[in-house]
Amino acid sequence: MPNSRTVALIGSETLLAREVRDIVATSGADFGLRLVAAAEEESGALTRVGDEASIVNLLNAESLVDARAVILAGNAESSRQTLELLGAEPDAAVIDLTYAAEERPDARLRAPLVETLRVEDTAVHVIAHPAAIAIALLLRRLHANDPVRSSVIQIFAPASEHGVLGVHELQQQTVSVLSFKSLPKAVFDTQLSFNLLARYGEDAPAPLEATEMRIERHLASLLALPGDGAGVPMPSLRLIQAPVFHGYSFSAWVKFVDAPDMKMLESWLATDGIEVRGGDFEPPSNVGQAGQGGIAVGAITADRNHAEAAWLWFVADNVRLAAENAVAVARQLV
Repeated sequence: MPNSRTVALIGSETLLAREVRDIVATSGADFGLRLVAAAEEESGALTRVGDEASIVNLLNAESLVDARAVILAGNAESSRQTLELLGAEPDAAVIDLTYAAEERPDARLRAPLVETLRVEDTAVHVIAHPAAIAIALLLRRLHANDPVRSSVIQIFAPASEHGVLGVHELQQQTVSVLSFKSLPKAVFDTQLSFNLLARYGEDAPAPLEATEMRIERHLASLLALPGDGAGVPMPSLRLIQAPVFHGYSFSAWVKFVDAPDMKMLESWLATDGIEVRGGDFEPPSNVGQAGQGGIAVGAITADRNHAEAAWLWFVADNVRLAAENAVAVARQLV
């Protein structure tokens, strides 16, 4: 069994890996990171984790030796290769941010920001989709204080859902539209710049519907966890691709068993992981939430046509939220 306090981070330069590195460097984590190159990255490069210099290791069996945990934060190929190197019964715990291990029988869905009880020991920890974590945080907190009857939530996804490739394609499309040039479409297979999408083009490598289904699966599991807010009804969801680079935004219509008091609702929501912006403050935005953990909620308004319902607007930095849950799992394991 490994006996060091080292966590191997697969993919040193992806958006997720950079966020993990930042959290570990600034939060006083009691373990060290060993950076390991993803398939498209160059091993041997010199980089930094906080103030410490670090070399990016080649992805092989040697780079995984003595690691207490392995965080998959690279691409599909590097995750597949890492899982093959670790074998069917890995000595090191696997913390998966790429969903490559989602279908393994020994995998457990994890979201420490939502969990209230200790999770049984397991070898593979798949971090829940950040949109599912954000919604579960909100609905469970509401339901614990003012029972929810039903809800409808529209989810606005950023280009960073697809990593650096998605961000670059949106940037290039924006420049191309303004320059009257043809648009790159490798990720979305249609125009995203200055546009909202309910579906990608037919040749998009990862359909929008697949992400929507993953969010729904993960959310159902998180809402079923025991503890405060358990039993909240599953919401109706709709995922829309927005022309923004970073950060999820959510518009939620929530119907309660009884007519809610808006001031009390704001008071109940404020807790660890949830920042509440009252009516006297500007509502949160995906840009303002960049680099922040948890979720921010605002623009809480009674529905004028349904006395038992309210509208809520909330945002989350998707990359930060996923990374902070991964680091929280690593802290538990190491």
